[in-house]
Amino acid sequence: MAVQVAKFLDVAEGLQPNQFTVGSKDRIDSISDLDDTYKQLMDRPIACVMAVIGGDGRPNLTPMWFDYEGDKVLVNVASHRKKTDWIRNNPQITLLLMNPENMYHWMSIKVTVEREIIEDDPAEGGRVTDQLNRIWQKYSPDGGDTYGLRDPSFEERRVLFECKVDKIATFGQP
Repeated sequence: MAVQVAKFLDVAEGLQPNQFTVGSKDRIDSISDLDDTYKQLMDRPIACVMAVIGGDGRPNLTPMWFDYEGDKVLVNVASHRKKTDWIRNNPQITLLLMNPENMYHWMSIKVTVEREIIEDDPAEGGRVTDQLNRIWQKYSPDGGDTYGLRDPSFEERRVLFECKVDKIATFGQP
């Protein structure tokens, strides 16, 4: 897995010629090789913005939790939502993670869905639930061990999309 990382010239050290343009393009073998300056954005409980192409052909943006496992980005969504079908129809997703303390420190990740696991799958459905509970604990540490936001009006089911990382863009310093 080789991933291109475009490093934008930023303003963390002051103004510079060609700021806000790509300064270098590097390749990493794994997202674990990503510079800690940006990897921390993936590890902290920072909401990301997910972009998918909606039914009208325009980008649909959704704030959500971010998770990854090894070199795969994990997107866990409710099966009944429109964005679930939009992802199935166009399995390219872009995620933006922005440091809430510094908007000039961010990372954009472009991914492609490789695999879909439904929560009702008899063999792997438990993984969907376990991942949801794990990410719930990351983002709601006082909320208990079990995901607490399922729609109470029906038996909400979840879908886990496993995604390979295609490209990363980075900007700024913490």
